[in-house]
Amino acid sequence: MPKTALNLGCGNKHLPDAVNLDSNARVHPDVVHDLNSRPWPFDNDLFQEVTAYDAIEHCDDVIATMDEIHRVSRNGAIVKITVPHFSCANAYIDPTHKHQFGHCSFHYVTGEHAFSFYTDKLYRRRVSRIVFAESIVNKVVSRLANHFPESYEQRWAWIFPAWFLYFELEVIK
Repeated sequence: MPKTALNLGCGNKHLPDAVNLDSNARVHPDVVHDLNSRPWPFDNDLFQEVTAYDAIEHCDDVIATMDEIHRVSRNGAIVKITVPHFSCANAYIDPTHKHQFGHCSFHYVTGEHAFSFYTDKLYRRRVSRIVFAESIVNKVVSRLANHFPESYEQRWAWIFPAWFLYFELEVIK
């Protein structure tokens, strides 16, 4: 039975029920491919789920990457994404990171932002969460930041830095 999940930028985190893709052959992915080289070696409408954990920040063009995820995904497919929050030191420390993200970064592909005209490939946002390192203070900060994300990012992100962002998007075709 063919696998219906795609794990982008798998690194050492191979998912057993997915096609694991990475540009680095040393991590032994199922498919060795650079995400910046499009089209990816998959047919249209192939996958029901795509994970991109700590991958999209390494891509040259975020919108083109999201368009390619859309192309290889079926209608209704779930796309799970983690990316570094702009307030996290690791967002800048890793020399392979090309982008940092905020709570509204993927609103450009969900139609929730005024500048959503960069692509006609749309998603529906199911989940968006700002994630913090575990601490007593961060439990309170996390609740407030996720309830008021724009205020958090404008006023408090540099005082109480986040760790990463988690998104679940649904492909709309």
